[in-house]
Parts: sequence; C-alpha cells; structure tokens
Amino acid sequence: MLLGMTALLIGIGIGLAAGILSGLFGIGGGIIIVPALVALGLTQREASGTSLAALVAPVAIFGVIEYARRHEIRVPYAIGIGLGLAIGALLGARFAGKVSNLALQRGFGLLLLAAAARFLLFVK
Repeated sequence: MLLGMTALLIGIGIGLAAGILSGLFGIGGGIIIVPALVALGLTQREASGTSLAALVAPVAIFGVIEYARRHEIRVPYAIGIGLGLAIGALLGARFAGKVSNLALQRGFGLLLLAAAARFLLFVK
C-alpha cells in the first residue's frame, strides 16, 4: 500500500478523474474511486470508506454552481436524494461491516454490470 506524498498524488489523480466524470455524467465516486483504490491494494471496505470520506467535504459545489447557473437542478429531488443518501450511507456502511470483502466485490461488480447493461441496451 502506498503512503505519504505518492498516495496523495495518486489520490489527486483519481479525484480529478472522478470529478470530471461526475461533472459530465453525474456519476457517483464509486464507479471510479472504489475500483481504483481496490486496484491499488485496498480492501473493498477500505475503498468504500475512503471514497465516502472524500465525499464528506463539499466536493461537488463547483459542479452544482455551474448546473445551477444554467437552471439545470431540480431542488426538491436534490433535497430528497440528499436525505436518502445520508440514511442509506449509514445503513449501507453498517451492513458492509457484516459482509465479506469477496461478497462486497461481487455485489459491486454485479451493480456495475447492471448499470452498464441498462445504459447500453435500454437507451431511449
């Protein structure tokens, strides 16, 4: 596992890629950040926890400002999603502590495959 300045620089690169893709597609950090951290040697739990820790800061604020400038945010949905995310993140983190890393990785892989199939096969 990398430590110190190297880990910080790699983290900046991962965060930059995730931020760009988040601004473009509205994706969560999990699609970029979690697989990148697992590839670096973190466990699935460590990668998920690290990704959530990075999102505690208001990292999306600049993207929100840009979308708001163009009137492309539906505030009631955003508030509801934010409340659901807060509760869901707590419940998911508790459940993740009771499941093996292998089960978490397989579940995550299935989620990514389902999302890919949805966007590739069911395009309007």
